[in-house]
Amino acid sequence: MMTKQKHIIEIEALHTRFGNHVVHKNVNLSVYRGEILTLIGGSGSGKTTLLRQMLRLETPAQGRVRIFTNEHIDSNLSPQEKNIHSRCGVLFQQGALFSALTVFDNIALPLRELHILDEKMIHDLVMIKLNMVAIAREHADKMPAALSGGMIKRVALARALALDPQLLFLDEPTAGLDPELSESFVELILALRREMDLTIVMVSHDLDTLVALSDRIAVLADQKVITTGTLDEICHFEHPFIASFFKSIRQKFEQKNHSEQPWKTAPMP
Repeated sequence: MMTKQKHIIEIEALHTRFGNHVVHKNVNLSVYRGEILTLIGGSGSGKTTLLRQMLRLETPAQGRVRIFTNEHIDSNLSPQEKNIHSRCGVLFQQGALFSALTVFDNIALPLRELHILDEKMIHDLVMIKLNMVAIAREHADKMPAALSGGMIKRVALARALALDPQLLFLDEPTAGLDPELSESFVELILALRREMDLTIVMVSHDLDTLVALSDRIAVLADQKVITTGTLDEICHFEHPFIASFFKSIRQKFEQKNHSEQPWKTAPMP
């Protein structure tokens, strides 16, 4: 059972609208240090938008996002917020590697933006990150176009981890991968979480990924977070979206619960 944890992200009374279209209405959500929280919801429910608001890539119409307990992200980029960004890593859905940069330069980019490391140190750190995601160093000079889908994901993950973040955001991390590659990528994320003591916020619609990784799940529906909890708790929450999304989950839960019990008890506020 997980012990009591401090909040690493707190979202309070958040509203999002694009013109007359309301995406979020009074969203409240907490993320605890050390957990993997997965956001799920139907198409258009605002999962990725909420992720981007946590990252300060988009600004909500109303409400407050606090990150790392008590640091309020304001509308203007401040030195404090730049420090917050250096403590976060993000893996976008398609990897989002820069097509004109090599594997090495993609990973080196956030390190170079610090303007405090020499090229030898940057080289050594890039090689360490490649090793962490099981990419051989001979691939460092390749262009993204020469990589497989699985390699793109791993290189993008290495870039997300370049600054040794405390908080990692994953947007559909296994999308586009075949089952074998997806399983190995999930194992990699779990290993890195243990090794780096990461807190992870993930958006995923893949049931196997969700089952393997999630400590807690937050469900976006009806323009708000309707419930959060462990997999078992969410499966038993009555709502049309949940009933549809998890229609095959109960059997998966029962089968795995008898063997390895992969679900953790959610931390309490």
